[in-house]
Amino acid sequence: MATPTGWRREGNLPAELTSFIGRTRLLANLKRHLNESRLVTVTGIGGVGKSRTVLRLAHQVRAQYPDGVWFADLARLQDAGMVRHTIASALGIADQSSRAESESLSDWVGERGMLLIIDTCEHLVQGCAELVHELLEAAPNLKVLATSRQSLHLPYEHVVPVPPLQVPGDDPAESLFTNESVQLFAARASASVPDFVLDEDNIGPVAELCRRLDGIPLAIELAAVRLRALSVEQILALLADRFSLLAGASRTALPRHQTLRAAIGWSHELCEPAERLLWARLSVFAGDFELEAARFVCSDGRLPSEDITDLVTGLVEKSILLIRSNHAGVRYKLIDTLAEYGEEWLEKLGQTQQLRQRHLEYYLSLAQRSEDAWSGPRQIYWFVRMRQEHDNVRLALEHALSTPGKEPLALTLLSSLWFMWVCCGFAREGRLYLERALEANPTVSRERCKALWVLSYTKSAQGDSAGALAAAETCSTEAVQVGDSRAVILASKMQGTAALLQGDLQKASALLGVAIEFNTDNKELNPGLLPAIVELSIVLTTQGELYEAESLLQDCLQVCQERGELWVGSHAQWALASTRLAAGRAADALQNAREALRIKRHFHDTMGTLTALETTARIFVKLGRSLTAVQLLGALHQNWRTAGLPQLGAPWMTDEHNDCVRLCQRQLGELAYKNAFEDGARLDLDEASALALDDADASDED
Repeated sequence: MATPTGWRREGNLPAELTSFIGRTRLLANLKRHLNESRLVTVTGIGGVGKSRTVLRLAHQVRAQYPDGVWFADLARLQDAGMVRHTIASALGIADQSSRAESESLSDWVGERGMLLIIDTCEHLVQGCAELVHELLEAAPNLKVLATSRQSLHLPYEHVVPVPPLQVPGDDPAESLFTNESVQLFAARASASVPDFVLDEDNIGPVAELCRRLDGIPLAIELAAVRLRALSVEQILALLADRFSLLAGASRTALPRHQTLRAAIGWSHELCEPAERLLWARLSVFAGDFELEAARFVCSDGRLPSEDITDLVTGLVEKSILLIRSNHAGVRYKLIDTLAEYGEEWLEKLGQTQQLRQRHLEYYLSLAQRSEDAWSGPRQIYWFVRMRQEHDNVRLALEHALSTPGKEPLALTLLSSLWFMWVCCGFAREGRLYLERALEANPTVSRERCKALWVLSYTKSAQGDSAGALAAAETCSTEAVQVGDSRAVILASKMQGTAALLQGDLQKASALLGVAIEFNTDNKELNPGLLPAIVELSIVLTTQGELYEAESLLQDCLQVCQERGELWVGSHAQWALASTRLAAGRAADALQNAREALRIKRHFHDTMGTLTALETTARIFVKLGRSLTAVQLLGALHQNWRTAGLPQLGAPWMTDEHNDCVRLCQRQLGELAYKNAFEDGARLDLDEASALALDDADASDED
C-alpha cells in the first residue's frame, strides 16, 4: 500500500485530470510573480479556471521546490476556526501534541523550501490571511499561492486576476482554429462526442458560441457536453433563448456571472427531473462520496434507492459529477460551482435541513460500522475509507454541533471514531471536536462517559498525560453515577496509560492490571484489552520482568493474528523488540522492530513509527551499527519536533534515548557523530523508516 498522504517529500499535488488549453501568457506572468513574491493570490469569478490554472502552474514549477508543492482545498470548509487544522492536515502534519496549532504549523514548515497552495479562500478570507501572514513571517523559504474571488488584503500580496479565455475576435490576426476558447471547446467536445471534428463547416458557429460564452471555461465545457444531444447551431439558439430569459432576472449581476449561470442552467435543463433533484441533494456532501452514501442520503419516495445508480451515471455522462477510481473504489464529486448551484435549488425546495440530517445519520451509521469492524481483518480498508470520508465526517459533526437538539449525536459520532482520532493521524482534530461536544453536552450520560474516555485516549496519543488523566478520572466519576461499568473499566485503562506516560510504573501496573482482569471475558479487544496488555508489558520490561513481559506479548500477538488486528499488533511487535533488546537478543529485537515498522507503513501512525525508530536506533548500537543509529537519532530529533512531544514525554523513554545518544557519542567521537546526525536530520519519516528497514550489509560502518 502507498505511503499515507503527507509523508512524501514532494508534496501532495493532485493529478491533472484533463488537458490544459491556452493560458500561455497568464502562466508565464504567474511564474514571474511567483519568483518575485512570496504570496501570489489568483482571483477571478467562479468557473473562470482559477484552480485549474494554479494546478497547471504548480506542475510546471514543482521541481523548483525541494520540499514539495502542497495543496489544501478549503472549498467545502464551513468553520473558519478549522482553517489552520485543514491546512495542517493537507500538509500531512501529524502533530499529536497539545501545543498551539499555529506553532506546530510554523515548526513543520520551518526552513523548508516549499510552495503551499490554498485553494478557494473567498469565504474564509480573514482566517486565511491571518494564517498566511504568520507562516510567511515564520518560514523564510515558504511561498504561498492562493485562489480566491477576492484578495487576502495583505500588504505584500501580489494579486493576479484570471480573465476569461481569449475569444474569437479579440485578436484580429488570430486564426479561429487556434483561438484558446475554440480549442477548449473542441477538446471537450471530442471527449464527449468522439467523432466531433472542428472544421470549416462548424468553426463559425463554434466561434460565435465561444464569444457568447465570454470565454468562461466552465461555461464552454458545459456547452460542449450538450453536443451529445444537440448540434452546435442548436446550442447557440438555446443560448440566445436562455439570455432572453435572463435579461430581466438580475439587473445587478455582471454579464459574465449571468453567462456562467446560464451555462449551468442549460446543464440543469438538460437533466431529467429526477437528475435535477439528485443534483440538488448531492450538494450536501463535502468533497467526494461513494454511491452507497448517495443511495442512503438522497433517496426517498420521489427518488427510490434503486434508481440512484442510474441517475448518478446520467449526471456523470452530463459532466455534472466527476468520477474518480482508485484501489479503494469509485467515488463521485460535484465541482464547487455546480455544488453551489445545487445548494440553491435544495434551499428553494425546502429540503436542506432534511438532507443534512440524512447526511448526519449516514455518517453516524458508517462510524459505528467502522468501529465494530476496526479490530478485524479489514482494518486497512477502514483506515483508508475513513480518511477518505474525513471531509464528510467533519460536515456531519458541524451540523450536529450547530443544530439545537442534535448535540448528543455529535458525542456518539465522535466517540465511535476513537480509532480515527488515535490511529488515523487526526488526534488534534479529535481532541478539538471532543472538547466542543462535551461542552455542548454537560449532562452526565453514558454517551458523555464514552466521549470522556475517548478524549483521554486522544490526549495520551498527544503525550498530554496530565490532560489524559483528568479526562479519565472525570469519566470514572460520571460512569459510576450512571452505572456504566464498561466506561469504568476503560477509564481505569486510560488512567493506567497516563500513569505509564508519567513514569509512575507502580500505579500504571495496578490500573492496567485491573483493566485486563475485567476485560478478559470481553469480546471487545480494542481499545481496552489488547492495548492494556502491550502497555503492561512495557511496565514489566522497565522493571526487569522480561519473561513475563514476553509471554504477555506473545499471547497478544497470537490474538492479533487470529483476529486480523494489525494496528495493535504493530505496537506489540515494537514492545517485544524492547523486551528482547533488554534480554540481550538484539538480532531478534531487530526483526520485531522492523515488522512493527512494516505494519505501520500501512497507517498514518506517526507517533508509533517514531517510538519504533527509537528502539531500532538502540538495537543498531548493540549490533555495532552506530553510524546508522546516529542517523536515526538525527531523523528522530527533526521529526519529533514536527510531530509533537519528544518521546511522548515519558521519562523511561527519554532516559533510554539519552543513554543511546551518550553511547553513540562515546563510540564515534564528536565529528563523526555530528556528521551522521546531520545526515539523519535531513530524512523525513518515510526515509527514516526505509533506513531502518534496509538489510544491506553495514560492516563498513565502523
